Amino acid sequence: MRVALFSGNYNYLRDGANQALNRLAGYLVRNGHEVRAYSPVTDTPAFEPQGHLVPVPSIPFPFRTEFRLALGLPQEIRENVRKFAPDIVHVSVPDFLGTRAETLALQLGIPVVTSLHTRFETYFSYYGLSILRPPAEWHLRRFYRRCDHVLAPTPAIVEEMLQLRGDGRVSLWSRGVDRELFDPQRRDPRWRRAQGIGDDEVALLFFGRLVLEKGIADYVATILALRERGLRVRPLVVGEGPARDRFDVLGDAVVAGHLEGTDLARAVASADILLHPSRTEAFGNVVLEAMASGLAVVCAEAESAHSLAGHSRAIVICGRHEFTDEIAELCRNPGRRQALGILARQESARFDWDEASGSVLAAYRAVVAEKAMARRSAPAMGSSATA
Repeated sequence: MRVALFSGNYNYLRDGANQALNRLAGYLVRNGHEVRAYSPVTDTPAFEPQGHLVPVPSIPFPFRTEFRLALGLPQEIRENVRKFAPDIVHVSVPDFLGTRAETLALQLGIPVVTSLHTRFETYFSYYGLSILRPPAEWHLRRFYRRCDHVLAPTPAIVEEMLQLRGDGRVSLWSRGVDRELFDPQRRDPRWRRAQGIGDDEVALLFFGRLVLEKGIADYVATILALRERGLRVRPLVVGEGPARDRFDVLGDAVVAGHLEGTDLARAVASADILLHPSRTEAFGNVVLEAMASGLAVVCAEAESAHSLAGHSRAIVICGRHEFTDEIAELCRNPGRRQALGILARQESARFDWDEASGSVLAAYRAVVAEKAMARRSAPAMGSSATA
């Protein structure tokens, strides 16, 4: 199978969406399929891409210059797609590039699948642009209705998309986690001390891209409130982004920056509690990695968090005004922290990258087969009508 995959950020910055896309592409290539990814690029990619990457012309995104924005689908890219002759087109972002790619696939009669990776409509309020949310929601509804099939990351979003489309052409594309890399055994007291984290301090982790929509303001407010109660908490920030300076008010925050591989896994496992205040996640890869690392996890109320918690309630889910009370209780009760961490580690075993990628391949095959059957039946129906 030849797959044309369109992304707004395939590998120039590391995030949960392109991690899932590259895992998928790697799985497909290993199993004998061909993947051609179309995406903006930079001179300093975050990692080597899976499959064959075709650069798409782009400009810096307004107000968020670390991101690139393709303004459309240039003619040379259209010709590249035609010559590749994909069996299926997979569009992962509803931006200019993704929308034009969806249109091209429909014009060429190629089955097109879209996948949902984040709740873009929720971003606007963090930047004083709430007025733009209604037209954005209109665009998203149109985008996800035009395609042949939608891949959604959680059962709740599957149900939401089923309601939106009304035709049953939605399936689950979950995620996985490397449980050998993210492991409680990587906890390192010497690393903690080297960062200035005292043995009697509770390291409260913020993990992810340092951008406003990840809930940085709620994290900072929670740290300050815990300190007002006399609790010895040390902020541990793992990630990089334009909002890095928002942690300066905390004074002694350990900002580890962007980490990878075993350095990343050690830092995560060496924390005590993850506070994940974001309400914009569609899945929450960093939450799953913290769970696999054996951390007690406190998440904002969101469907993604409920999906990860499972029936065992392996993570604490609450409203933003309850963060301080819940984390204060965990600070005072190390036994409960440890029990939650053990439960979270166990729950993380439900998520496997190959299984998740295999579900996408199954969806591809079903969509291609359905499209082929529709093409075969169309002439017969026409002949019958003429007769």
